[in-house]
Amino acid sequence: MSFVPGLTLARRFHDEVVGPLLARRLPGLPYSAGLLDGGSELLGLDTPRSTDHDWGPRTQLFVAAAHDVAPVRAALDAELPARFLGWPTRYAGGPEARLGTVRADGDRHGVTVDELGGWLRERLGADPRTGLTAADWLATPTQRLAELTGGAVFHDGLDGALTDVRARLAWYPDDVWRYVLASGWQRVAQAEHLAGRCAEVGDDLGSRVVVAGLARDLMRLGLLLHRRWPPYAKWLGTVFATLPDAAPVVDGLAAALGPGDWAAREPGLVRALETVAGWTNDAAPAPPVDPSARPFHDRPFLVLHACRFVETLRAAITDPQLRDRPPVGAVDQYVDSVDVLTHADRARRVAVAVVGSSAGA
Repeated sequence: MSFVPGLTLARRFHDEVVGPLLARRLPGLPYSAGLLDGGSELLGLDTPRSTDHDWGPRTQLFVAAAHDVAPVRAALDAELPARFLGWPTRYAGGPEARLGTVRADGDRHGVTVDELGGWLRERLGADPRTGLTAADWLATPTQRLAELTGGAVFHDGLDGALTDVRARLAWYPDDVWRYVLASGWQRVAQAEHLAGRCAEVGDDLGSRVVVAGLARDLMRLGLLLHRRWPPYAKWLGTVFATLPDAAPVVDGLAAALGPGDWAAREPGLVRALETVAGWTNDAAPAPPVDPSARPFHDRPFLVLHACRFVETLRAAITDPQLRDRPPVGAVDQYVDSVDVLTHADRARRVAVAVVGSSAGA
């Protein structure tokens, strides 16, 4: 079997198999279809390596009412072909999927069926069609937003509901954006002086660990400043590198993490800090701040003093409740546990525990 990008495979599967099947078995059924639920293919980053588990023709179907779910599932279970373009339509994880082996009866096929509102609430913790509060936005990991606004819609027969949801999730409201940016710079401010101090006492490994944390924060900030949802760790560097002006940051961070002593590595970190600081001014969410580095008090380390960006961004927030919220940011700025961030209910409980139930509501 030749590799077919996942979104292409899914679209053809819907258009050539699933859509005609539903038109024949359930004529007149209003539904929407797409692929929005996760996977490298949603970002266009899948490769033949992706086919080694849970791979095959798949599509998500959404219906307007819960009572429509069962008949759609029954029609699919009864009539989906065994293969499409050589790939099995019923598959499980592991090497069998890569080899294209159709597994025994009872294995799942790659078409899910859900009532749209229920799926959105499970995926995000809220239904965007009824509006999102600041707290809703901040309890939603950017990976989830990248998936829902990435991927593709193949058919939108629910009066455009799926397209409308994606439009609503295209980007943060301005005040929430300023708050998230301020919180990202807060993380940088708390760590930017530590890499030099670690190196000064002979802890080169510790110095690189600090720089690695700063690299992650700067890359996420860079994507946010370009209005791109940061993906999770596997694809963060890949997506960041696609930004049109990413090269100075990529090169600077590579040098800061590379060989040599701190004197050789520090200029790379400074270059990355100053570049992302310049992007912050260019994006104009707040009055500009001098983006040049300077010494950290009397110590021989150059830093941005990123707290200056925190202050100006927070001052530009017009919602007083959000402006007064602790500068911890969105949930994936202070939590990196996959087992939290992939469960909307857990992410929301953590967010409430951190800032309280009414902050920024």
